[in-house]
Amino acid sequence: MGYYGEQHKFYCGVDLHAKTMFLCILSQEGTTLLHKNIKCEPKAFLRTVAPFREDLVVGVECMYSWYWLADLCRREGIAFVLGHALYMATIHGQKSKSDRIDSYKLAMLLRSGMFPMSYVYPEEMRSLRDLLRRRLFFVRKRGELLAHVQMTHHQYNLDAPGRKLAWKGNRVGLELHFDDEAARRMIQSDLTMIEQYSEEIKKLEWYISKNAEKDPERQLLLSILKTIPGVGDILSLTMLYEIHDISRFPSHQHFCSYARLVRPEKTSAGKKAGSGGGKIGNPHLKWAFSEAVALMTRNEESKKYFVRLMAKGSRAKAFSTFAHRLGIAVFHMLAQKKVFQPKMFFAH
Repeated sequence: MGYYGEQHKFYCGVDLHAKTMFLCILSQEGTTLLHKNIKCEPKAFLRTVAPFREDLVVGVECMYSWYWLADLCRREGIAFVLGHALYMATIHGQKSKSDRIDSYKLAMLLRSGMFPMSYVYPEEMRSLRDLLRRRLFFVRKRGELLAHVQMTHHQYNLDAPGRKLAWKGNRVGLELHFDDEAARRMIQSDLTMIEQYSEEIKKLEWYISKNAEKDPERQLLLSILKTIPGVGDILSLTMLYEIHDISRFPSHQHFCSYARLVRPEKTSAGKKAGSGGGKIGNPHLKWAFSEAVALMTRNEESKKYFVRLMAKGSRAKAFSTFAHRLGIAVFHMLAQKKVFQPKMFFAH
């Protein structure tokens, strides 16, 4: 995480909401030139900042509706900075809070060089990345339903289905295990929703695979990621689209921190005071690496490596160490455009 330190003639802090946005524009000397609440409309925004367009920077705290404003500023040639929401909360906390106060704080943070930056993901790849995230949401919902089917068998003291329920053929007739009519109806509704989710997930995967590999550079990077044992189309696409450009990370340490593969320590007076920052980083990238490790350990060589790691500590510690090592490997693979090197990876 870095801070935006560039100097400008005008600094615009925007407290952005779904329907309204509160603007505060400061001069380089810190004088408040404008403080106004307007509608979230491109024309209204451009009309309001028109007198200050010369060397203007706009700062917005990261929330779900920032896309349109970032794209508008890029098209209009206005400098735009996205603020990291978690870091922002610790910096501009105050007893009183309102849209007017928040917009002023954002402008002051911009002017003082203390505006914590978040990555502004480019418009051309953003929608497909969001579609991958939506697919993952559906997969998790389907997983909850599958788990509920298993749990209901235990509730009624029935033997759990012995076969993997993710396969359609293994779900046929499961409701017949129950004598109670209401329980049968509950299982039927679960199975119906599982089927609907499965069909939609298949359609999304087909659409994503079809539209993601048009760019030759991305095709090359995807083929490199697929050389990792167990990593297929969806995991490679998730990694690539969540990372976007590996060159935006100065080192593999920065990349692993972004992917939530490390746990930073907090120290005071030379003593460890716990760890923090668990929610800072990319949760989707964390999921992708966790899945990749789980799939890799099915491979015989990876399994032996995992056992060696467990000999040094717990299973959870071995899993996180494996994921961290994989994160370092992926960073160098994408940076150097080289395929996965098993001998080098498992030698350490």
